Amino acid sequence: MAKKSSGMTDLAKAEERLAYWLLIPTFFIIVAIAFYPLGSVFVNSFTNKIFASETPTEFVGLENYKNLVSVTIRKLPPIIDQSTGQQALDPDTGEPQYERAINVLPREPARYRELTQFNLFGNRYVMGAVDRDFVRSVWDTVLFTVATVVLELILGMGIALVINSFPGTSVARAAIMAVMLVPWAIPTAVSSRMWQWMFGSTRTGFFNVVFQILGIGNGQIAFLTDERYQLPVMIIIDVWKTTPFMALLILAGLGLISRDIYEAADVDGASKFRQFVSMTLPLLRPTLAVALIFRTLDALRVFDVFQIVLAQSRYSMASYTYYQLIGARAMGYSSASSVLIFLLIFVFAMAYIRFLGVEAD
Repeated sequence: MAKKSSGMTDLAKAEERLAYWLLIPTFFIIVAIAFYPLGSVFVNSFTNKIFASETPTEFVGLENYKNLVSVTIRKLPPIIDQSTGQQALDPDTGEPQYERAINVLPREPARYRELTQFNLFGNRYVMGAVDRDFVRSVWDTVLFTVATVVLELILGMGIALVINSFPGTSVARAAIMAVMLVPWAIPTAVSSRMWQWMFGSTRTGFFNVVFQILGIGNGQIAFLTDERYQLPVMIIIDVWKTTPFMALLILAGLGLISRDIYEAADVDGASKFRQFVSMTLPLLRPTLAVALIFRTLDALRVFDVFQIVLAQSRYSMASYTYYQLIGARAMGYSSASSVLIFLLIFVFAMAYIRFLGVEAD
């Protein structure tokens, strides 16, 4: 028996060695197409390299990263009315007046530009950043990600539950699935152009025409140029296109749940809501974890919708990096931006895996 056990151990070791040998070609391919480019991006992020230029490249250390993430908050001093000794008020709105942000934000060692202003405990503050566009792109991308993933999860769950309620081979179920997948099947470039026309800022835009008929606005709402509407428009476009993907993943998870447990719950008198909370959601946890991870990481990397619809008027993190590389030709600077995006996505992925318990599942 000892010899047999020893023989089995040797066989297992031989199979393990064979597996490593078979993985060597795959390992080299991964190094060639993934790790080497990633490593070159990390190296370039510490330089001032210019894309498609013969200008000598110099090592700048953390300068690119400092410019990207440098943010400051300064208190705005009130403007004092010399005649009254009190804080001056705006003659039109009656609101308190403060010093201009440009006079408060530092200019050395780098020039800070105003990002936003806010009130806190009765004081007025200004937030400035060296690279205002990058900081804003990070904020917009995170807001875009949270809003789209939450809406797509809710809508996708509702659609999946409706479709799952039909018999497995019903014509109605097949028809609903076919219609549901139409937005997902349309290429992003095509759907983005379509929505860009519908959100047109003149009476040629579909929504402006509809709102004018309903008595809302004057038919010239600047959906794509007014900062108040730009991000909601991006969210609407992405939710319309990607909700079918979320619904399809959830529907696949629902298909793995046996209907016998629901029949038993009906016999016990459990309501539909109770069944959903106590049975459906716990059993869908692995499926929801995978769906949320895929959609969150995909949303954090959003590029095409922002680039096509908004171009350079407002950036996502990916479109900002693209502009720095192609438009400004700042290869070193765009590489630093890419590294920060990579780190942000990595943190989100690890947080999701731990919070949703993917490892345990």
